[in-house]
Amino acid sequence: MPKVLSIALAAALMTGCASNLPVPPAARAELAPTGKLRAGINLSNELFTTKNPSTGELSGVSIDIMRELAARLGVPLQLVVHQTPGDVADAAGANTWDVAILAIAQERAKTITFSPPISEIEATYAVHKDSPLTSPAQVDAPGVRIAASEKAGYELYLTQTIRNATIIRPKGVPASIELFTKRGADAVAGLRPALITSMSKMPDARLLPGRFMTVNHGLTTPRGRPAGDAYLKAFVEEMNTTGFVARSIEQHGVQGLSAVKN
Repeated sequence: MPKVLSIALAAALMTGCASNLPVPPAARAELAPTGKLRAGINLSNELFTTKNPSTGELSGVSIDIMRELAARLGVPLQLVVHQTPGDVADAAGANTWDVAILAIAQERAKTITFSPPISEIEATYAVHKDSPLTSPAQVDAPGVRIAASEKAGYELYLTQTIRNATIIRPKGVPASIELFTKRGADAVAGLRPALITSMSKMPDARLLPGRFMTVNHGLTTPRGRPAGDAYLKAFVEEMNTTGFVARSIEQHGVQGLSAVKN
């Protein structure tokens, strides 16, 4: 079961975000059916969410956005914490969360709806220093083994697009890196900022230039909430237009995450 953290409703962290965007009663009812905004939070992507090791307090771009959304809806915010994005997506039918931020992926759209994208992140590979591979396109070749964290947005993309290489799907980024360092894989897929941060754990690795995809994240809600879905789309359009997401990224000093510009 996910660990649930409740926090008091706080004022919006970003200034200059006053809005005339009305909240239809049906949207409020669908996005906060329990009287709270239950936000599904994924701890594995530190570009969006970080956890203070001493206090356990969560912060980051995702928390800023969820606080702002809760303030717009006029309800308290409850953080429903999961370890991986796959765990968040899998819980969509369990009625444990109402809104989450996830990588936009066709496979996930079967059970959840997505807003327009709020961000862009490059995804690429790390390979062993003695590997003959020099570009992302060369990785999709017979005999090449790719480690990709199970149900991550880039893993779902690779599952749809890889034709010749073999994908191995450990649960979580650390497990993918461990498999790669033990030579159980020829390449490890990941978000470029996360791979850069992990290079100290992969002394025998080098990053490939370029990317195999750009990962876009959006706000999502379980299917069957049409009014809530429509409001999230309008909310995100406003967040992008006003620069809310860009300011949050700058405030938290996040490297490698770019806001979508309208």
